[in-house]
Amino acid sequence: MGKSEALAAAGQGMAYSGYQLRDLQNAAPTNLEILRTGPGTPMGEYMRRYWQPVCLSQELTDVPKAIRILHEDLVAFRDREGNVGVLHRKCAHRGASLEFGIVQERGIRCCYHGWHFDVDGKLLEAPAEPPDTKLKETVCQGAYPAFERDGLVFAYMGPADRRPEFPVFDGYVLPKGTRLIPFSNVFDCNWLQVYENQIDHYHTALLHNNMTVAGVDSKLADGVTLQGGFGEMPIIDWHPTNDNNGMIFTAGRRLSDDEVWIRISQMGLPNWMQNAAIVAAAPQRHSGPAMSRWQVPVDDEHSIAFGWRHFNDEVDPEHRGKVDECGVDKIDFLIGQTRHRPYEEKQRVPGDYEAIVSQGPIAIHGLEHPGRSDVGVYMCRSLLRDAAAGKAPPDPVRVKAEVGGGQTLPRYTSDSRLRIRRRTSREADSDVIRKAAHQVFAIMKECDELPLEQRKPHILRRLDEIEASL
Repeated sequence: MGKSEALAAAGQGMAYSGYQLRDLQNAAPTNLEILRTGPGTPMGEYMRRYWQPVCLSQELTDVPKAIRILHEDLVAFRDREGNVGVLHRKCAHRGASLEFGIVQERGIRCCYHGWHFDVDGKLLEAPAEPPDTKLKETVCQGAYPAFERDGLVFAYMGPADRRPEFPVFDGYVLPKGTRLIPFSNVFDCNWLQVYENQIDHYHTALLHNNMTVAGVDSKLADGVTLQGGFGEMPIIDWHPTNDNNGMIFTAGRRLSDDEVWIRISQMGLPNWMQNAAIVAAAPQRHSGPAMSRWQVPVDDEHSIAFGWRHFNDEVDPEHRGKVDECGVDKIDFLIGQTRHRPYEEKQRVPGDYEAIVSQGPIAIHGLEHPGRSDVGVYMCRSLLRDAAAGKAPPDPVRVKAEVGGGQTLPRYTSDSRLRIRRRTSREADSDVIRKAAHQVFAIMKECDELPLEQRKPHILRRLDEIEASL
């Protein structure tokens, strides 16, 4: 029995329809073109054309680090000269794993027969071979370009002739004094489930505020509940950006009779996301990102979120963030972001990890019953399918920055607080909040054409104009 037949049968009497619907629980995954990311797959090849984080700098010690990224078994290391290498794990000689290799002054040496490779994969020495061996000219170890930035190790795993510049967004360097603190979170599920969770902003008012089971102690409850406006159901719209190379959502909330909070979060294809305030509404007139993150596939049923928490006095003036709680498979906000909790606690205070991973290793999209609140998720899937199929033109903002010699990219991610009086009816108030959100997004887009130092003053001036008009 297919889905339509089973639903029709269940619809004859919706109560106790388990028998009619049981077979659907084992339906085959759909949208495989965006779920699968191995070599040769449309999404896998698309992701490989971007710089991807592969581990944290702190994981590169005096011994190599075995990693698995995009279905490839790799080894990452920092040689004694400080150069980072990301190489295929099995030695090109006889296949011994370089995770047991010896880090050298330059490159790495296989433990088995001592073959010595540079960080670019070139064979430097084969000790057991004759002095006149031609192996140096005919053999290399698979290697990927890699570098470190603010505690993250990035690698480019795509075709050499299509390697892009690493995109530097203005939120990485502004406001002055910003610290980017690296973290990772492991998820035992497909990458897209985690990525979509960041787009599905309605869950913040439910999962993170109203769903804690009674009887949980107050200290633990505080750790899983967002504050400062997140409990209000937001007024959300989603918009494709940058010629369909990304999207944003605007989330408008009323904070008081006189004040509205507009939160904009930004997605950049294929797997980058930047969020504004993540604990409570930022008290500032306008502030930038609180977190940047990449959802990187390990394979089709496992993924890792790598990212930076942004620490500065603008986005976190009350210093609620905790630098020492960010790192390898840990993050400083909201209990329930990682797998490291007792099962009963997960049941009593479920978090993002439980909601996401419980969908299964690969969520069955064909079993979903989407509503109006799911527009953003389905828009994201559509954009990804088109991009993986080569239907999206180059990102105009990114291209302009690369042509201009490494200019910082403008970000849309932001929090803005506007003095807008409450309207007499709920419908009218929702309309004015939505209008304000659209206007704030338009302001952020205007910054596409502005140099770095002019963006913030322009935004503040235009926010004043919005208030005056509403």
